[in-house]
Amino acid sequence: MDLGIEGKVAIVTGGSRGLGRYSALALAREGAYVAICGRDESTLVGTTEELNGITTAMGVVIDITDEAGPTTLFDRVKTQLGSVDILVNNVGGSRGTDALSTTDDEWRSAFDLNIMGALRLMRLVVPEMKERNWGRIVNISSIYGREHGGRATYMTAKAGLIALTKHMALDLAKDGVLVNSIAPGSIAFPGGSWERFQNEQPEEVVQEFIARNLPMEKFGWPEPIADTVAFLSSERASLITGATVNVDGGQSHSLI
Repeated sequence: MDLGIEGKVAIVTGGSRGLGRYSALALAREGAYVAICGRDESTLVGTTEELNGITTAMGVVIDITDEAGPTTLFDRVKTQLGSVDILVNNVGGSRGTDALSTTDDEWRSAFDLNIMGALRLMRLVVPEMKERNWGRIVNISSIYGREHGGRATYMTAKAGLIALTKHMALDLAKDGVLVNSIAPGSIAFPGGSWERFQNEQPEEVVQEFIARNLPMEKFGWPEPIADTVAFLSSERASLITGATVNVDGGQSHSLI
């Protein structure tokens, strides 16, 4: 299937590793020009080289939680690759422990990481998307933004990201700018938290988690997330906006 995004310019935040890297590679294979960002220069350089073996790509070292970071990224991408057609807000994570013990600074950090960087980038890319009457924004949330699971900051921030996705989707639908989110389940990949869980926990603990939570009897893998990113970023997804797509092998329990 031709996704119709050859030559489109895409930004993938946190694109040097994990789900961001797989998403960037999926877009590159469809012919999009891809910009990635990350905090670790060595990892960023390696992934950028990998992407440049497929398409035109660039990497920018920034911290997405720094208020100036999104502007730096946007300006450099526009100068080097052109106006942004596709934005994948992949950066995320949790802070603190339970809701009451987590400090105000940890709460703020979690929202900066999961929501504010994404919002600042959306403010930057949307005006030109509206002018062209075409744009795609994909926000990476979590099944724990739809139901209980994970740390309090993670649940709350990911739920907020889903809410922001819906609100912006309805605001921008008439302008040809489609905004959706993806809710991954427990996805294992090199260097990720679920790989560490499997390596660090006793085998009986891992097997108990799998039996209790994963109907496919195994952890998820990143390629289906990346392929969903590419599809939602494409011409083929032209009637999908404001949706949250679970990619979790049946792990989640919510009907909503």
